[in-house]
Amino acid sequence: MTAPRPRGRPPHEDQLTPAEWRVVESLRHGLTNPAIARRLGISAEAVKFHVANALLKLGFASRVELRRWDGVRRDSRLFEMPLAATGPVRLGPLGQIARSVGDLAAAEAWYRDVLGLSHLYTFPPMAFFDCGGVRLMLSQGQGPAQSILYFCVPDVRAAYRELAARGVDFINAPHLIHTHADGTEDWMAFFNDNEGRPLAIMAQVKP
Repeated sequence: MTAPRPRGRPPHEDQLTPAEWRVVESLRHGLTNPAIARRLGISAEAVKFHVANALLKLGFASRVELRRWDGVRRDSRLFEMPLAATGPVRLGPLGQIARSVGDLAAAEAWYRDVLGLSHLYTFPPMAFFDCGGVRLMLSQGQGPAQSILYFCVPDVRAAYRELAARGVDFINAPHLIHTHADGTEDWMAFFNDNEGRPLAIMAQVKP
């Protein structure tokens, strides 16, 4: 006679459930609960529930600790990569430049039709263009009108830990930004320069 199946959801093999990971990644990117709810198509109460569960599971007391946590989901490409040996970090070429705009649709049309930049894709409130191998990201209503430089690194986790050890003021830990149709993952972590202006490191992890 087989034992009765335990009630409720089976335990997940990762630290967080897929739903909790989606919320945590958005939170680590700096989004508020209402913004996360809109992005994921869930209620604000559901966001609060997932955040509370993540804090409890990880033993954290605040969202700030969650933003600086460098955990990586087990089903990601980055998790499968061996962590590079620590050593001198050299920031690679610029991979992306971000610029905030007031009207995304108008800006997208202007950069595409007037400047003639190659449009890559649009995920409101962001549009992406290719500038000779450097990606330009236009974001609507994302803070003050300033640009952010994104430096490519081979291993975003190793770079994060080495730069943090040097005293770099990171705003958040490396987190998954986007998974492309071919499975390539975009990972980023944001930090401030000596005058408090935003910069970022980024890495693409291919299948």
